[in-house]
Amino acid sequence: MGMCPLCNGFSSLSPACPDCGRSMENKGREADYYDDYSPYMPIDQMKLEDGYPADFAKEECPHLFKCSHCGNGKVFLIKE
Repeated sequence: MGMCPLCNGFSSLSPACPDCGRSMENKGREADYYDDYSPYMPIDQMKLEDGYPADFAKEECPHLFKCSHCGNGKVFLIKE
């Protein structure tokens, strides 16, 4: 099991918004937004149910990024 550098505060990322080009802000693991209990579920268990078929096997952590300028949201798979 890998450790996500964003979840653990080892690094940060501010990708450019594909719509307007401004910096996007990391809003955390996408799975945390599924329902009220998802932030409390084991991360590896959520990876088996999150709709990304290879994120568990490839040790990737889906993070939601949002543009504060235009509101665009995009998920980036972060290598653990």
